[in-house]
Amino acid sequence: MLNNYSAEDKVLLSVDCIIFGFDKEGLKILLIKRDFAPEKGKWSLMGGFLKKSESLNGAAIRVLNRYTGLQDIYMEQLYAYSEVDRDPVDRTISVAFYALINIENHDTDLIKDHEAEWFSISKMPNLIFDHNEMVNHAVRRLRYRTSTKPVGFELLPEKFTMRQLLELYEAILDKELDKRNFISKINSLDILVKLNEKDMLSSRKGSYLYMFDKEKYEDKLLNHFVLNL
Repeated sequence: MLNNYSAEDKVLLSVDCIIFGFDKEGLKILLIKRDFAPEKGKWSLMGGFLKKSESLNGAAIRVLNRYTGLQDIYMEQLYAYSEVDRDPVDRTISVAFYALINIENHDTDLIKDHEAEWFSISKMPNLIFDHNEMVNHAVRRLRYRTSTKPVGFELLPEKFTMRQLLELYEAILDKELDKRNFISKINSLDILVKLNEKDMLSSRKGSYLYMFDKEKYEDKLLNHFVLNL
């Protein structure tokens, strides 16, 4: 006999997405200005409520696609936030995801339509509810992931210089890295392809461009490795 759930408490379930990007100015986060009460006009993460027909991953993908126009991106479930009073309107549990996107690839018109904006992690405004806690948690997870998976490449353009890669990892880890040691460790992963092309804007002689070897990269994503920087 099936259990009768009618006597059980009902709660709302939402997903909130911490969307990271990277450009020449450093690590960024995409935020949206809330257009309804409570906290109308204040900055917030992108989010939405879970639909009956969706999985949590499906809901997160829907939210990400709605605000960026992207689908096939790196995304990871972060944590479930369930404090009783976290949402003043109703009892709501939020499952947070973080995603990594190349800022050059997203749909800028969608960003403008939703009054969203990129902020530097170090200069982002105060957020509603417990969203600051979510961001801090996501930054810690991202920093940890840089030592266990080559996820940082998701934030780069298809072709990039070694200097851009170094600057990306310095932005994520929030510290200066030794250039020679960094290059040596990255090369030891054997996931880069050096191209016969140069970025002539970086210096007079130019800097060689690289791409990642997709097959080897995906293998590294699936299998454990350590990158101590």
